[in-house]
Amino acid sequence: MTINDEILAIANQLANQGKKPTVALIKTRLSQPVPLPQLIATLKTWQHEPSFTEINTVETAAIKDEPKNNDALTEIINQAITPLKDEINSLKLMIEQLINKS
Repeated sequence: MTINDEILAIANQLANQGKKPTVALIKTRLSQPVPLPQLIATLKTWQHEPSFTEINTVETAAIKDEPKNNDALTEIINQAITPLKDEINSLKLMIEQLINKS
């Protein structure tokens, strides 16, 4: 989602709440700083679309960049977490030994 989309989505959220979308209200809700002229220009073009209110850049990016081969991604993840699993198991064993000493 572009920053302009975020501005429009916030304006729609405000309108859905019965508030007038103002530059100040929108600016406080943005995820990143935006030059004032860009914010004003985008707000001037805004038309209320009640259903366009979602600002989910992480999910959108994840869907857009989803790898074609999920098996390869799964293998990479498994390789990355294997040492962590081993360390957790080692720590569990140490905890059990400490408990049994008491």
